[in-house]
Amino acid sequence: MMVLKNRSKLKLSSLSYIRRLTTSSPRRIEDEGDWIYSSEWWDSADENTVFRGVSDKGNGVVSVVASPSSRPTENQWYKTANWLGQRYAELHPRNEHNACFRVLGYQWRTLRFNDDTRQSTAKVMAAFKESDPGSIFLMQEPHCLAVPYLKSMVSAGLASLSCNYDLLSSVYAKNTMKVLCIGHGGGSLPLFLASKIPGAIIDIVEIDPVVISASTQAMGFPSYSIMKQCGDRLHPKPTVIDEILWKGVHERLHLYESDAEQFITDRTNIYDMVFVDAYDGDDIFPHKLWDPDSVFLKAVGELLHPDHGTVVVNLLHSDMDIVDECILPMGKYVSQVCKAYKKVLLDDVGGVCGSAFTVRVPWVCNTSLVVSRGFRNSTQDIVLNDLISKSLEVENTLNLSFSCLQYINTGLIFVD
Repeated sequence: MMVLKNRSKLKLSSLSYIRRLTTSSPRRIEDEGDWIYSSEWWDSADENTVFRGVSDKGNGVVSVVASPSSRPTENQWYKTANWLGQRYAELHPRNEHNACFRVLGYQWRTLRFNDDTRQSTAKVMAAFKESDPGSIFLMQEPHCLAVPYLKSMVSAGLASLSCNYDLLSSVYAKNTMKVLCIGHGGGSLPLFLASKIPGAIIDIVEIDPVVISASTQAMGFPSYSIMKQCGDRLHPKPTVIDEILWKGVHERLHLYESDAEQFITDRTNIYDMVFVDAYDGDDIFPHKLWDPDSVFLKAVGELLHPDHGTVVVNLLHSDMDIVDECILPMGKYVSQVCKAYKKVLLDDVGGVCGSAFTVRVPWVCNTSLVVSRGFRNSTQDIVLNDLISKSLEVENTLNLSFSCLQYINTGLIFVD
């Protein structure tokens, strides 16, 4: 969930200047999720609804709207079509004559609650097999993070984790990294992590079945990830298209329809990272997900790795902007949320060291809260230096198209 700051502040020239200042090397690949493209999906005049359903979990009307994406340009689509053909030939070498695909185009797809709240945005590719023109399928672009707060959560979270964790081993799939995502939305965050970190095994918890349907039917999230309550896959085996598109990524995603509190109290896994981004249709962060006396928060503390476990929380409306003379719902609670997470995850746990801080998200009214056990008896100056160093390391290790430092170097404040 995100709210836009005053657009008069968002000048493209200033964005380019910031990027030049906050990266140590020239960008190796274009960031198709760059904020300069946000006008294509934020209040775009050329959009249409491709999914619509009614939630009984407090999210109201759940919809997905589509609008055209200018990148990649049409003269580059053949590269994706060729890649699909190569993947098909690898999996079915005896049927290479059927390995021809055609790309229909790329769209931004935005998940909304009550036709107003923008929950998430993803870039989606549509294609079909030429021998079967009716076989249209969607693929969410896994490396494209369109929403700035997701880049902030990834940057600050992975940089913190890396201060006492061998991220490179997980990137090379030598070590398993256990990740929990509370709140699914369109699925951009878990899909990004699974595609960038082959050693990552990701559990995703989403209370609303309509949101799950929206992401898998209209936003190109792999449906093979959906789990039953018993722990088995909803679909016994992946489809041919799943195998072509995801190359094993879908097998490391586990999407559960469940209440977060119920899910985590039933688990015994130790998680290296936990991401929390759970807002309802009224933009409210449920109290039980940040109450220091709640079952949920205490369970998170018990399942978080004692040496490097890192929790990242998306805090909405954190700058207490005034909209129509009303304070947006979550602003006044942000300080309480920060103190609650720090108290339960760090202060109340014997033998655990760590640090908690927030960073402002550029361009939107969000803040990322990070609570990490990976900082060992460090002063704030040492923590800050480590974050700067590790942000550059994460950026290079994952070959990111955006600067991690840009999202760490923005209004960092330590939680007392």
